[in-house]
Amino acid sequence: MLIGEVARRSGVSTRMLRHYDSLGLVRPTGRTVGGYREYAEADIRRIFHVEGLRSLGMSLRQVGRALADPAFTPSTLVGDLIRRTEDRLKREQELLERLRAIDASEPSGWDGVLHVVDLLHGLDSPSPSRRQQAALTPIEDVPLLAKAVLTETNPNVAGALRWALARAGEDGVTALAAGMRSDDVDVRRRAVLAIAELPGDEATAVLAAALEDSDPHVRRSAALASGRRGTAAAVPVLVGMVAEGANDVEAAEVLGTLARDPVRGKEIRNALAGELAADAAVRIRVAQALAELPGTLAHDLLRQLAGDEDRAVALIASALAGVSADP
Repeated sequence: MLIGEVARRSGVSTRMLRHYDSLGLVRPTGRTVGGYREYAEADIRRIFHVEGLRSLGMSLRQVGRALADPAFTPSTLVGDLIRRTEDRLKREQELLERLRAIDASEPSGWDGVLHVVDLLHGLDSPSPSRRQQAALTPIEDVPLLAKAVLTETNPNVAGALRWALARAGEDGVTALAAGMRSDDVDVRRRAVLAIAELPGDEATAVLAAALEDSDPHVRRSAALASGRRGTAAAVPVLVGMVAEGANDVEAAEVLGTLARDPVRGKEIRNALAGELAADAAVRIRVAQALAELPGTLAHDLLRQLAGDEDRAVALIASALAGVSADP
């Protein structure tokens, strides 16, 4: 079979077939009287073998070694190809995200494109100080900031990014809300902290939904932020925080603010009273939370605790109630 027919059957150009011949990869079995290359069926099968290995990302040199060595075992080479392909995909994914970030910023000219590229380099820097410096520069690209907030692990840089995003106002909520739907709990934790610093009804609604999150850290952060915004649904989580000793001082302060509403204040008082059957450490934290409630709302409960069987509970409750502890 002549080279033109082989090219049509195999889909490999005549130029590449000649290149294979020069490298010794696929040499035609014979020549015609006129000196033209003539390929046998075995040669064509070898062409398909070469093309199959090339489709895996192997170089022609690697293909030649593999076909020349009957004892060749592919596991090491395939493992290397997997690693190289994963690295390439990672680089291409990073490039894709960078291009999307530039596209989302809608630059009006190449100066705008270069500004976003410089900003991306800063936010992606391995140096925390460089990332923090980039976060503190004027940034109007909210989606880019939100992405940086959701991926940043350094607490100082994360704080600078949240501050930068808060300056953008309510626009950052939509971009961060996607983080609240992430399967990665760390992303959700970063998202709720950032949303807590954003104003507006949309942020309040997202925080309220986060009160049902499966992660206790997310729920607690959402409860503190929601409670400060007057969300009554935060009360059960806040009371639980007092009982568990998780940010209990902050939780008690927020409960005290929520209790300024008379009806809600009674609900909070009753919810805290429901924790008094627990151990002494819990009763101490509950007593301190009751003291945060306005007016005389919890005075009777503090008096009751002043006679607690545990001396430490009684002393703390009596001090908070302004009465003497029972001997």
